[in-house]
Amino acid sequence: MSFNGSTKIGFPGIGSYPYPFAELADERTRTWPLVESPWNAAILLALYLLMVRYAPKWMARYKPLQLRGPLFCHNLAMALLNAHICLELFTASRALNYSISCQPCRVSHSPHEMRIAAAFWWFYISKILEFADTAFFILRQKWSQLSFLHVYHHSTMFAMCWIVVKWIPTGSTFLPAMMNSFVHIIMYGYYALSVLGPRIQPYLWWKRHLTALQLVQFAIGLAWGSQAIIQRCEYHTWVSLTGVAYMLTFLYLFGRFYAQKYRVAAAAAAVKHLKYTE
Repeated sequence: MSFNGSTKIGFPGIGSYPYPFAELADERTRTWPLVESPWNAAILLALYLLMVRYAPKWMARYKPLQLRGPLFCHNLAMALLNAHICLELFTASRALNYSISCQPCRVSHSPHEMRIAAAFWWFYISKILEFADTAFFILRQKWSQLSFLHVYHHSTMFAMCWIVVKWIPTGSTFLPAMMNSFVHIIMYGYYALSVLGPRIQPYLWWKRHLTALQLVQFAIGLAWGSQAIIQRCEYHTWVSLTGVAYMLTFLYLFGRFYAQKYRVAAAAAAVKHLKYTE
């Protein structure tokens, strides 16, 4: 994926408004599609939140849709896209001998640096495509899955990815992005398989381990960001501080979800079994 300086895709008429730190934006991705203006990201995020707010009320009037075909295609496409992102970040960072602990963001137009920047752009685009997850929940009336955790995760990750691709599209952020895309390969692979019907369900016993894998990802992200701050990595301290705070929110929210869904359910099942055996 490559772009030239004349490639501009976004909402018309909004790219010329000034915004803070515009002069510090990375020159390599400054004019890439849906990156140039913060209004592009703001409008997309506002549309997503409006969908979350009003679409359930509209859909409640109708019967839930199954959408097995579109769901399978979407999940498979997302798994493949994340595989591409993960592979690009891994191979290009290895070719550049990137440091796992601390890698400054250098403005370089070398082929491998541009591959990393393009992978970050696709990572950002993938977060837009993930809004479809919420749309599918609404159309299928899976109200329990339309939780605060779900909406917080999708909306904030989208905003964070826009910031990364706008100001720091190379450097140390390759590691958490690579981890996240790897987890999403497994996650969307699971979702694609789960759509195939009851015959495949016995082989999907590992669902609870997806949340555990996400918790491991956040714990590693927290440790990685903390060590970057401690050793004063030459990589935008504000990014590391924001990342650490962000990982703490995910550890809390996903940890609470895991405890409620699996530990409480397991305890209830144990009590029920005990009653039947008495």
